[in-house]
Amino acid sequence: QVQLVESGGGLVQAGDSLRLSCAASGRTFRPYIMGWFRQVPGKERAFVAAIRWGGTATWYVDSVKGRFTISGDNARNTVYLQMNSLKPEDTAVYYCAATQKPSGYASQNSYDYWGQGTQVTVSS
Repeated sequence: QVQLVESGGGLVQAGDSLRLSCAASGRTFRPYIMGWFRQVPGKERAFVAAIRWGGTATWYVDSVKGRFTISGDNARNTVYLQMNSLKPEDTAVYYCAATQKPSGYASQNSYDYWGQGTQVTVSS
């Protein structure tokens, strides 16, 4: 059974930084792609960033390029999202996701496993 457990959310001010973590349990679990999505009330879950396991490729939505960095720790089966220069519009519930298939990284339908979500609130 694969579980994704996120941590690191919180309340910060505009311009501050946060680092989200997502640990994947399951002794033999080896993801192909891990990603981060975010959701605000009344809107669909939206792609934020993704990484091909092993760090051979990363992808970002335009609005976070230059501010967010996704990285992975193979030994710990953990993916991180370093978020700098946070803006109020980054406020959302952030979800970690994983897939073992080579598929479209930006579509939530490509992912088989999801975390429970962690709230990030950025005040102005």
